Amino acid sequence: MSNELQQLARLVGTWAVSGGVTGTTSFEWMDGGHFLIQRGALDHDGHQVRITEIIGYEHPFGGERGTEVKSRVYDADGNTLDYVYELAGDELTIWGGFKGSPGYFKGVFSDGGDRLTGDWVYPGGGYHATMVRTAV
Repeated sequence: MSNELQQLARLVGTWAVSGGVTGTTSFEWMDGGHFLIQRGALDHDGHQVRITEIIGYEHPFGGERGTEVKSRVYDADGNTLDYVYELAGDELTIWGGFKGSPGYFKGVFSDGGDRLTGDWVYPGGGYHATMVRTAV
């Protein structure tokens, strides 16, 4: 596992989500430690959203491992969303699709690391979000 992916270990645990989306989400390492898995049950404007996200490096069979920490989100409605994760100090950026995208989340971890507060921004909208760790 690389250092960039290891830095995301601060997400491991269960989180209460509030703001423009409410609910609960959890992060855990997949066996082998090469991928972080997020599972969530969220309410977004009255729409119940259940997601599973796999976060790590793309590494096609027989190919070279990618250089960016990427993810794919799968939801119960059959949608998929791709993201690129960047963590610099206490600031987490989750880019929608590619780095520099007009759709992204930018948030900051609290000093103790048990709170992540930031904003989802996308063309035509966005919302504020807070995640508070409730269990490790």
